[in-house]
Amino acid sequence: MCGKGFSERGSLTGHHRIHTNEKPFLVIYAINIFLSNSNLNVHLNSYKRKAFSCDVCGKGFSERGSLIGHHRIHTNEKPFSCDICHKHFSSNSNLNVHLRTHTKEKPFSCDVCGKGFSQRASLTQHYRIHTNEKPFSCDVCGKAFSVRGNLTNHHRIHTNEKPFSCDICHKNFSQKIHLNVHLRTHTNEKPFSCDACGKVFSKRANLTRHHRIHTNEKPFSCDICHKHFSWKSNLNVHLRTHTKEKPFSCDVCGKGFSERGSLTGHHRIHTNEKPFSCDICHKHFSWNSNLNVHLRTHTKEKLFSCDVCGKGFSGRGSLTQHYCIHANEKPFSCDICGKAFSVRGNLTNHQRIHTNEKPFSCDICHKDFSRKTNLNVHLRTHSNENLNSGDVEKDFL
Repeated sequence: MCGKGFSERGSLTGHHRIHTNEKPFLVIYAINIFLSNSNLNVHLNSYKRKAFSCDVCGKGFSERGSLIGHHRIHTNEKPFSCDICHKHFSSNSNLNVHLRTHTKEKPFSCDVCGKGFSQRASLTQHYRIHTNEKPFSCDVCGKAFSVRGNLTNHHRIHTNEKPFSCDICHKNFSQKIHLNVHLRTHTNEKPFSCDACGKVFSKRANLTRHHRIHTNEKPFSCDICHKHFSWKSNLNVHLRTHTKEKPFSCDVCGKGFSERGSLTGHHRIHTNEKPFSCDICHKHFSWNSNLNVHLRTHTKEKLFSCDVCGKGFSGRGSLTQHYCIHANEKPFSCDICGKAFSVRGNLTNHQRIHTNEKPFSCDICHKDFSRKTNLNVHLRTHSNENLNSGDVEKDFL
């Protein structure tokens, strides 16, 4: 059937039962059926006392072989090696399961939806999706799980246990999968690639989210305004527009933000950090998005056009602001004097009239300005450039 070789006829006979699903050994009182007599004996021993105990942690086992395998958790011994990729395993059964990742063999299939699995345990766990069974519950908070491993990972939230450590930077993680993903930051490995555009990712979840750019899928919906989002994180941020929640605050000026990324970008106003540079004119920017918009001044690309008047814009934000002209909409109002603006940036500039804030400083004479454009005009006085009377922008009064 599959061509797999065996050193003993009995092993071949037992293996055949994977394909035929034959289970000739029956325990009447447990109503469980097994592929081999050895598996039946192990099951019967589960009803017996656990005669073999670990001298390290005290855990008990009904079979000596199980105790030997368990000891390898403490010794980190992995005597079984894959002939293809040379990965090592602590048990022969784990090696056999691993080999199916190379052969793509999936001998266990779901009789509900037909999905195939390389492990019987994975099929058992999968069945719980159909039955909605969650037999493993947390004894601290009561949350239930369909997979025991998920409960184990969840428990570490309560214990703050992080047993998996990076050998390079020594950062600790609560889950092995998180460590494996972290290791790719050192190796720069990106094993997941988009079949539409070829872009590569270090995380499968990032690839899944990226795919929605091509499919325009937006599975996450706001219960309040019914707006749809392709990312759960974007929905969470959006919800704060309804709740007015701003959990991230600047430790310099105290300004609050609904997104951590916005706070990071805001900090650069105080530090004057501009880590993003244009390869063409070498102009620097504090935000990568601002660099991307700037690059379109070189390419003359205007991706966003107004469907009312047809005017084109290089940035989506500029188009959004432009729409307010047609709608005569002024959604941004000053909380001090009530004056309204169609553009958030104009409100920000206006508020500096009340606060007398002048965050833009000349590196030559140290004169301060409330607007970046006014600083740029001022710098020409040092370079002896001609100024037009209309160059300096007045503050919004």
